[in-house]
Amino acid sequence: MGAIEAKVKASYFRKLENNRVECLLCPHHCSLMPGETGICKIRTNFEGTLIAEMYGFLSAAQVDPIEKKPLYHFFPGKEILSLGGLGCNFSCDCCQNYHISQAGKKDYPRLLNMTVHDILELAQKTSGNIGLAYTYNEPSVWYEFMLDIAVKAKSKDLKNAVVTNGYINKKPLIELLSCMDAFNVDLKVFDPAIHKQFTGGELKFVLNTLKTVRQEGSHLELTHLVVPGVNDTLKLFKDMIQWIEAELGPDTPLHISRYYPRFHRNADATSSETLYRFADEAKNKLNYVYVGNLTFHEYQNTVCPDCENLVILREGYSIHSVGLTLKGTCKNCGRTIAVVQ
Repeated sequence: MGAIEAKVKASYFRKLENNRVECLLCPHHCSLMPGETGICKIRTNFEGTLIAEMYGFLSAAQVDPIEKKPLYHFFPGKEILSLGGLGCNFSCDCCQNYHISQAGKKDYPRLLNMTVHDILELAQKTSGNIGLAYTYNEPSVWYEFMLDIAVKAKSKDLKNAVVTNGYINKKPLIELLSCMDAFNVDLKVFDPAIHKQFTGGELKFVLNTLKTVRQEGSHLELTHLVVPGVNDTLKLFKDMIQWIEAELGPDTPLHISRYYPRFHRNADATSSETLYRFADEAKNKLNYVYVGNLTFHEYQNTVCPDCENLVILREGYSIHSVGLTLKGTCKNCGRTIAVVQ
């Protein structure tokens, strides 16, 4: 087999002059000469063809509670086989998984070599597993492998969930939406200039992804990591909440997450007072608000927006549907709760 045939050609690119290629997967539109690799660190121009270097390779494959994604309104209390790769098209300086998100294939020698069949076999034989989650690093950068797994999983009645920064072009996103059941999108900063400085990407494309996911009907939850000195002003947060309510709807679950010092950022962890103040503010507009990376607090449970009856009790990863009927309604007042089960 020749060198080019041994490699997997990437989707969504176009050939340019002098063997240069332009990647069309995400809004960066990396233009690469032969031998060059994109911002994501895993999509490479090999002799005038864009190669998906992570096809058939994973950095992790393990079963997690689905709440760990975090997805609180998608099959609560269930477990899901979680898959990670390498690379990311953002460059956040406090990434908790920087050892894989900021690594290319040559930097990470401990990869798992698995076929789509291997992964589906593992998913099906794992007791209590509802499907696959594509997570840990930015899964859209290993798009081809994720999509092939998701299509096959869908055909076997397994669920697909993706945890993503949302930085993907519309055409590949629409293709992904055909087989993806749930999204958790990390909405990092609701200010274009700060977002660009913090992530290296443009906010407008993330917002477009969120609106497209909502329009196409996949389950959607948001995560917002509150980083001191970056996005911890109340005005920015209030602007974000107003946009979520108007564009995505008040039933969109929001996970407000605590930052801890990590990677290149050494600022003190987000105060619990800031997180609770933001959560209280969000509750003025949104029906389901949670605080993450804190243990045992009031904002970990699901409460009926109408009667405030406790619907889902969470004690760590021990989940109890105490006030939720099998039809997905509140046992006390009958309101439909925005949950997939």
